[in-house]
Amino acid sequence: MTKLLDTVVTGVKIPKSTSVVIIGGGIVGISAALTLAERNIPVVLLEKGHIAGEQSSRNLGWIRKTSRHAADVPLASAADKLWAEMPERIGQEVGYKQSGILFLAKTEEQVAMHEGWLKSVEHLDLDSKMLSAKEIDQHVPGGQADWQGGIYTPSDGRAEPAIATSAMAKAAIEKGAILIQQCAVRSLITSTGKVSGVVTEHGEIQCDQVLLTGGAWSRRFLGNHGIALPTLPLICSVLRTKPMEGPTDIAVGGPDFSFRKHKDGGFIITQRGKLDAPITFDHLLIGHKYLEQLKAQGGFLNVSFGKDFFKELMLPKHWKANQVSPFEKIRTRNPKFNPKLNQDALDNLTKAWPAFAEAEVEEAWAGLIDVTPDSNPVIDRIDALPGLTIATGFSGHGFGTGPAAGQVAADLVTNATPLIDPKPYRFDRL
Repeated sequence: MTKLLDTVVTGVKIPKSTSVVIIGGGIVGISAALTLAERNIPVVLLEKGHIAGEQSSRNLGWIRKTSRHAADVPLASAADKLWAEMPERIGQEVGYKQSGILFLAKTEEQVAMHEGWLKSVEHLDLDSKMLSAKEIDQHVPGGQADWQGGIYTPSDGRAEPAIATSAMAKAAIEKGAILIQQCAVRSLITSTGKVSGVVTEHGEIQCDQVLLTGGAWSRRFLGNHGIALPTLPLICSVLRTKPMEGPTDIAVGGPDFSFRKHKDGGFIITQRGKLDAPITFDHLLIGHKYLEQLKAQGGFLNVSFGKDFFKELMLPKHWKANQVSPFEKIRTRNPKFNPKLNQDALDNLTKAWPAFAEAEVEEAWAGLIDVTPDSNPVIDRIDALPGLTIATGFSGHGFGTGPAAGQVAADLVTNATPLIDPKPYRFDRL
């Protein structure tokens, strides 16, 4: 799924000081490191496992504005431009293609939902438009399903998670950033009420600012410092087919499947109507914050209780800087994919487009998503700990907006004018 960075030497001697420390080597952290390095600001990024080892290499690769919250669209639009410029910016391909995204509607209710979203963003001058059933067949020929309509955004696109973040990381190194894998940050150091450094498993680093981009691990890290970030885990199962002829280059999302073309000629497929939701202790603590989401989307969740509950319970929520942290005990979250959900997705897709009856599965995997109560991330300074900024909780949307989110985070860290208005991503809204 991902090309690990062989240019970063595990166990390299960490510097004693820098301007900015970034915790977490996913696409948002790497984007921030790249931005800071381009501005000649000394930056050290620390990753407990491997660069892009978790959700940044396990997602679907969609880069979309379609169906995002209206307040979230400016970030997605800014990301579009950055994705298009990325190959020239870093001197490497990232698999970006502006091939469009189409969401299908099986019922009049779903049509109304898409029309409602389109109305909510009409002030943003997007190229999104409603399609009739006939137009859907023109864009995605060979279908057998009876669609009521759909919503299509030609300027949406895709990139390849397996190569994009690692390519950006190599560019950040070439431009002066220091990236260190297999180096967990245990704790923050504070002086006179302000963050002044970090304690890692290999020693301390003094710094002026810290940016936390820890994805699903951010809640646990912040909790150890008395800061409550509400996120809960979901697991998305995915499959990739062997190279095959397909109906379209457009990424398509149906009610119970989605697919998009892969650079190698196969298709990335998932069961869009179901996510696994293993119950953890955090569900008991903060589940009430998600009641509105449950009312609207409870049917999308495949809730289960099992070993995950006890595994999470065994991980410490509090530890000292001189103690082994949870991030050293689990370097990379590698959840098991759900073969039933993957087969459901392929079966549902084949009924809609019989061409997929010829599909052969090349590989399958799963990724853990950290979801906030409103499904929008937090990109903000933390008032309770001056010198700490966080960019996390992307709720499965972080890859698409990653280049812009990382740049906004870098702007906040350095008091530069933000790329877009970060107000929708304030921490205090949660």
